[in-house]
Amino acid sequence: MRTALVYHEDMMATRLLWDDPECEIECPERLTTALGRLQQRGLEQRCLRLTAREASETELGLVHSPEYVALLRGTQALSTEELQALSGQFDAVYFHPSTFHCARLAAGAGLQLVDAVLTGAVHNGLALVRPPGHHSQRAAANGFCMFNNVAIAAKHAQQEHGLHRILIVDWDIHHGQGIQYIFEDDPSVLYFSWHRYEHGRFWPYLPESDADAVGQGRGRGFTVNLPWNQVGMGNADYVAAFLHVLLPLAFEFDPELVLVSAGFDSAIGDPEGQMQATPECFAHLTQLLQVLAGGRVCAMLEGGYHLESLSESVCMTVQALLGDPAPPLPGPMVPVHSALESIRSVRAAHAPHWMSLQQQDSAPVLSPSTCSPEGRASPPLPGGPEFKAAAAQATVALSPLLDQLHLCPTPPVRTAVALTPLDTALVLPPDVLHQEASSPKEETQAWARLHKALAKDEAVTALGEILCLLDGILDGQVSSGLAATPAPAAAAAVDVATRHGLSRGAQRLLCVAVGQLDRPSDLADDGRTLWLSIRGKEAAALSMFHVSMPLPGTIGGFLNFALALVLPLAYGFQPDVVLLALGPAHGLWDSQAALLAALLRVPAGGRVLALLVEESTPQLAGVLARVLHGEAPPSLGPFCVASPGDKQALMHLRRQLESQWKMLQVAAPA
Repeated sequence: MRTALVYHEDMMATRLLWDDPECEIECPERLTTALGRLQQRGLEQRCLRLTAREASETELGLVHSPEYVALLRGTQALSTEELQALSGQFDAVYFHPSTFHCARLAAGAGLQLVDAVLTGAVHNGLALVRPPGHHSQRAAANGFCMFNNVAIAAKHAQQEHGLHRILIVDWDIHHGQGIQYIFEDDPSVLYFSWHRYEHGRFWPYLPESDADAVGQGRGRGFTVNLPWNQVGMGNADYVAAFLHVLLPLAFEFDPELVLVSAGFDSAIGDPEGQMQATPECFAHLTQLLQVLAGGRVCAMLEGGYHLESLSESVCMTVQALLGDPAPPLPGPMVPVHSALESIRSVRAAHAPHWMSLQQQDSAPVLSPSTCSPEGRASPPLPGGPEFKAAAAQATVALSPLLDQLHLCPTPPVRTAVALTPLDTALVLPPDVLHQEASSPKEETQAWARLHKALAKDEAVTALGEILCLLDGILDGQVSSGLAATPAPAAAAAVDVATRHGLSRGAQRLLCVAVGQLDRPSDLADDGRTLWLSIRGKEAAALSMFHVSMPLPGTIGGFLNFALALVLPLAYGFQPDVVLLALGPAHGLWDSQAALLAALLRVPAGGRVLALLVEESTPQLAGVLARVLHGEAPPSLGPFCVASPGDKQALMHLRRQLESQWKMLQVAAPA
């Protein structure tokens, strides 16, 4: 088992006992619906089921004061009237006689998950818990949260497992100020939160939720707040935030563990968030995080109050943790102006603290939060008539999107390989298919006649296997594939694979060609192919659909190129299939090739065909097969800054292309 699912039915016991429109949305049905959908989809059965245990009071004391723990312990004996009176002393909180037990289970579930991941019992997992935790502070309940589940798990990982670098990603739509307060002076925890802010007019109405709050003392630079200043942020905005803010910092930080405050009130349909990100976006975000920390990702449920949107988003997150390909993202990938303003402000605030953000002009800009909020309507009160009307409208809008989501079945074969010259030395996961089939002989020979380099029998044999793999991907029978070709035939094989894919109905084919693999001069520049040549002599955008650049010489340069150029182009192009071709003299380390394959797998929905030359090492073939199968890539090693030449090349290409490829933008146009 590679993915754990941690929960306990007792966490469904606590519920609101009096009338309170603000608090009634935090209900037991949040868990029952999500768990039922996981069971219906067969996802729970694929996970290692762990029954949550209660966190001890000593473990709660890693974050909370003894007096606060005693206060919550005492709620078990209070009457309904006393519970209501105590609840009124806190902001957006209700207590129940079962609150202490449920909250200890929620914290304990996070501890169990972290222990399972860090001891190697599983690779990753989700703790399906309530009450949530990220608003809870040392001595105060807040925003439905009793104990700070993620913060307790992080402290536990530090003290019991000796971790020195932990990344916390909070994609809930509310700012997790509780986590921020706990770790704001701690440089061993990098905390990233995006949240609905609206220039300080959305709960919890805190100035320290803005982009210029970057931490305190030794922790300056390790608190990263990305405020959303308008509603309606969608898939493109969320992915842009990851590519241009979170992932550059995360790779430089090099975490040993990733904890996710997984709130799904940031998904479409939730009246709390009023955002437009679809459930499959959370599969993409999860898989982008899985390239970090050796794939050690522990997600813990926070918010999410539209039951249909919540349950679908939970399923998408678990599918991603299990290694299933992420479904394609619907709609155009164009970040909105307000999102780009926020991204630019965060980058400007953190450029003094992170080398990875100093690759481009990060001159200070007016923080979006200083703009006048005059004329903006206040958000609807949770549970009120406007809130319920918005929820009903969201349900109607969500239905066709979910119908479309269900039309994307997972291929029966996740990964197939055709590596006959390398097979004997390969160590692969047991369910990787060793393909022996080939395209029909006549068809293969017809394609081979286009190139003299494909005249030899071994080249024709390899080509037949490549085309058969590509057909399997395009037909939905195989998700990803890996094949080898003789080095002299590599360029010809890539050319034929490209043309064959287009002839078989691929509408958008992305080719990432590394090494001595020139783009065919007669390939139509009609928007159906996007060709990225790496190891070119100079950085040049020869057209919107043909980009060439030298291979960066440092880890920082390679990461800049992957996160700030290749992935934005891939997300903007939205390919049906990706060809990743590592030709002669490609120059990539095994870890770089693996990371590139793992990253490309995400926007491609897993549909990646990687091509190697037969002279490649079994180690390279093995690591590529494993990451295409959903495993985490190996670490690149210590971060080092991009060279001035690499920075200049990237900036040159971005200036040429960002007006046409909007995902490249890191600031709103003037």
